[in-house]
Amino acid sequence: MARSLWSGSLSFGLVNVPVQLVTAARDLDFHFHQLHEKDKARIEQRRFCTEEDVEVGWEEVAHSYDLDGKKVVVTDEELASVQPRKTRTIDIEAFVDLADVDPIYFDHPYFLVPAGESEGTMRAYRLLVAVMEKTERAALGRFVMRTKEYLAAVRVRDGALTLTTMLFHDEVRPTKPIPTGGKKPTKTQLDNAVALIEELSTEWKPDSYEDCYRERLRRVIQDKRKRRKIEAPEPEEQPSATPDLMAALEQTLANARAGRPIRAVAESDGDGDLESLDRDALYERASKAGVPGRSKMSKKQLIKALSED
Repeated sequence: MARSLWSGSLSFGLVNVPVQLVTAARDLDFHFHQLHEKDKARIEQRRFCTEEDVEVGWEEVAHSYDLDGKKVVVTDEELASVQPRKTRTIDIEAFVDLADVDPIYFDHPYFLVPAGESEGTMRAYRLLVAVMEKTERAALGRFVMRTKEYLAAVRVRDGALTLTTMLFHDEVRPTKPIPTGGKKPTKTQLDNAVALIEELSTEWKPDSYEDCYRERLRRVIQDKRKRRKIEAPEPEEQPSATPDLMAALEQTLANARAGRPIRAVAESDGDGDLESLDRDALYERASKAGVPGRSKMSKKQLIKALSED
């Protein structure tokens, strides 16, 4: 199990359940070291004073905030005066319907696991899991981790309690200043779009979605280790705006119903229509044809390879 990041009690009313907080997400990104290209030595980052051009230690670093064009310097003691009081409880303030919580407020997920194996702790933990499963409620509360107070949602996932830190309401940008288009769509356009969404609707299966960038990066690292030549594909051109919305909706719907890539244009019997296909449709054809190196090819390279196949 992952290392505990916080330990305390989940508290509501007079009920206290000892718990530990462990992260529910894994960092699978590739992390690179910065090197001096000339001699491959590691790069160090240091703090220098722009006035005196001398290195500055952490003990000499102060903090400032720009307010109305003026620099306000704040000391460590003054910052400490506003830090939240350190507590060891997740104080539940209310229970809400999970469906009422907008996902835009969710931040980082954690697991809440029982702290200790005493009979009382395990019984209280299982009771809370069971009642939250039955009522389909999420518990909203606050807790302090390190030097920050968090708003959090506690819910059940696969028989275990999870805690997700949340954004406060003023941290979420309002949609009012965001442009949302012009005229309302026609009934026919709306009906076609609804039919397309229904055609593409499926059950949520998280293991069906993979990080394609990470997989490509893994292959590049492996190829580099084996001293293979790495060639970057040509950048894709930005697609132009749809000139005929109805025609585009109808063709997309036809593609979905026929099992073709939804961004493919109407196909012909030969290879003369390759230029009109997007890269996804070309890649699918290249996959069926067994074209080697297709994952790294640009649209032009895929067209050339399929034409020669």
